[in-house]
Amino acid sequence: MKYGVYISNFALQGDPNKFLELAVAAEDAKWDGFFMWDHNYAGKDELIADPWITLAAIAARTEKIRIGTTVTPLPRRRPEKVAREVTTLDILSKGQFVLGVGLGGSSENDYRKFGEDVNLKERAERLDESLAILEGLWSGRPLSFSGKHYKIDEVTFNPRPIQRPRVPIWCAGTWPIKAPFRRAARYDGVFPLSMSEDMSLEEYSDVVNYVKKHRESMKDYDVVIMGTTAGGPEKPSWIDESEALGCTWYVEVMMGDHFDKFLERIVEGPF
Repeated sequence: MKYGVYISNFALQGDPNKFLELAVAAEDAKWDGFFMWDHNYAGKDELIADPWITLAAIAARTEKIRIGTTVTPLPRRRPEKVAREVTTLDILSKGQFVLGVGLGGSSENDYRKFGEDVNLKERAERLDESLAILEGLWSGRPLSFSGKHYKIDEVTFNPRPIQRPRVPIWCAGTWPIKAPFRRAARYDGVFPLSMSEDMSLEEYSDVVNYVKKHRESMKDYDVVIMGTTAGGPEKPSWIDESEALGCTWYVEVMMGDHFDKFLERIVEGPF
């Protein structure tokens, strides 16, 4: 099991300097990853940091810790721009970037507020096309693409990301809706959410088994679980139980304006 910090980008009053300090502390304390939410808007009173620029600062100040977005609503982004951003972040982080993707958690805040009334079917189509484009652009070979929503007239993107065969892609999905998990099985990891407040061990088991059925192998494949713990030497038993089911990452959820509390938990180290 690997251990990461999973922090809202509208935590800490959106102060990128505080996110940077926490990420550096996380690497020093032997956490394996530092992952940021990716929202543009969460209400008029929320102060929000841009995760991509913040992660660039983190990449420049760290050496080994995994960093990434969990998750980016890819259908509201231009795939060619994301391809460039991910490549740059992968190079800055010395090959430590992970791209988490999904449809977007809030139709209102992620789409309609900005004049994009995108239904779920169209979002899913855009997501799949965008992922195909990302892989093509990262290959360093000429890419032409003609889809329902995106078209590319032969381009070649260089430099390539450091990681091979591609920057790892983790796909989010809300269990028990199956389609996102079939998509996740085609890539490098799954970030499961639940219709209920928290995922149960039974649900994690169902997710792992479902993804297994749609892959040749689970080797080097990541399954992410999340939660909040008090820290200290005693690791909650459900984390080990999740690992036994096939989960590979535990991420500690951090929300709100509690910098000192977050820093204390991070400095303690995972377990």
